[in-house]
Amino acid sequence: MEYYFIGDPEILTGFRFAGVDGGAASGPDTALALFRKITSGRDPVTDAVLPTGACKVLILTEEAAMWLGDELTAWQLSGRYPLVVEVPGTLGRIEGRGTLVDSIQKAIGIRV
Repeated sequence: MEYYFIGDPEILTGFRFAGVDGGAASGPDTALALFRKITSGRDPVTDAVLPTGACKVLILTEEAAMWLGDELTAWQLSGRYPLVVEVPGTLGRIEGRGTLVDSIQKAIGIRV
């Protein structure tokens, strides 16, 4: 399980077709429970202990990322695996939410 997805059930189905496992999050509680299990090194379905570094990339919808809030920010700043990638949800990009490239350009003050 190098990749794991947390977000809308519809998008989860698409990721499963591509061979990526994941969990459907219908609200903040579900998203937080899945996030805590995967970042603690446990399988979200069986609760079995995963091998160290089993999940390298965690894919979240923007909505799920918003639900995780400060806990997600703390995880990203820790520099531990899994790395987190955000993708738009079924309704598209969330208004006013910048991309990683936008953040980097803002931080260094250069736009290419």
